[in-house]
Amino acid sequence: MNEQSIFDAYSPKDTSLLIPLLQDIQEEYGYLPEDQLEKVADHVGLPLSRVYGVVTFYNQFRLKPLGKYVIKVCRGTACHVKGSLEILRTIESELGIKAGDTTKDLLFSIETVACMGACSIAPVIVINGNYYGGLTPKSIHKLIKQCKERG
Repeated sequence: MNEQSIFDAYSPKDTSLLIPLLQDIQEEYGYLPEDQLEKVADHVGLPLSRVYGVVTFYNQFRLKPLGKYVIKVCRGTACHVKGSLEILRTIESELGIKAGDTTKDLLFSIETVACMGACSIAPVIVINGNYYGGLTPKSIHKLIKQCKERG
């Protein structure tokens, strides 16, 4: 689907279609570019500030592109007790970014999550859907190196 066909699929000035329209645009681009948010506001007949209000309220929407490798760090109780903060800090140090950010080369993004439900193998991270448990700073270095080698 392209940008114009996304907008053509939604009736103009229908504010009830805001969220589905935003979802389709994010599906197309991987995030919500500012110029697209301006077009959305115009299309549904809302001020841009209201569109931003919706985008920033819902966790599903992103205003920045994600990296090729999305690293989700579990911060649940079991993972916390087993050292997930040290794991998070190691990842941030290795990549030179903080949780919530993406590297400039768009290779990595770091996210934190409340719980992944894999407490028995804490501390846990997920990289693009693959679970890694029982982690140490040394094992983090190895995982990141493998991702960089794959590009």
